[in-house]
Amino acid sequence: MALNAVEQVSEQVPADDFQALEEKVYRTIEMFKAAREGQANAERDAQRLRQQLEDREEELVRLRRETVQLKKEREDIRSRVEKMLAQIESLAQAS
Repeated sequence: MALNAVEQVSEQVPADDFQALEEKVYRTIEMFKAAREGQANAERDAQRLRQQLEDREEELVRLRRETVQLKKEREDIRSRVEKMLAQIESLAQAS
């Protein structure tokens, strides 16, 4: 049955036209393979970028916590230094 269909197509389509069609089919197959490979690459890149973004977000959260902690420590130290300066000033005035 399939052989009959090929023979009928061969009789209806000149050999040059069939060869041109065959080349187009092979080019289309190659383009499809390239597109599939490109899609796979894009998906890998997207996954890698998602992971990098997640890592950066975690780092950002950590840095924000650290900044808050450092600001608190700075305020504590500032308060202690101001107390010491006030004591030194009171000692200087008492002299």
